[in-house]
Amino acid sequence: MTSWTLAPEAFDSVNASSLRRDYYDEVASRWSKRPATSEEIDRGLTRDGVELLTVPTGQFVVGHYGEEAAACGGILMLDAKRAELTRVYVRPAFRGKNGASLLLELLEDEARTLGACQMVLYTRLDLIEARALYVRHGYAEIPAYCTGPYMEVWYGKDLGSDR
Repeated sequence: MTSWTLAPEAFDSVNASSLRRDYYDEVASRWSKRPATSEEIDRGLTRDGVELLTVPTGQFVVGHYGEEAAACGGILMLDAKRAELTRVYVRPAFRGKNGASLLLELLEDEARTLGACQMVLYTRLDLIEARALYVRHGYAEIPAYCTGPYMEVWYGKDLGSDR
């Protein structure tokens, strides 16, 4: 039986880089309502701050389904007690196999390890599946904690009450 294995991995490993590229391709394509070009993907990945997703400022996680790199996500410590969930992605072929839930659980554990007692995130209104995932896992809408062009809804979750 095929199963998931998830673990921290360098954001610039071959698997992580490929997943990050697929993530950006999907979100950019959905935003523009057309396939993103390679140049647009490259621009989006340039200076995107991913280097902060390393201890002690954050963490990046890759999930494998069997031997296939299938999912990724990261956390960024915004301050001593608050972490931001970012770049949560499951490749389409692996959706519906519980990978997103396992990924969120591990990212929340990683945030706790770094001292966070609250997880926050922002997303877009058109990312309906992501928003449903967050709500299923106890995230609730919160006031905006940052601003930017792709920030339309913000969520938060108390990590101290989980365990």
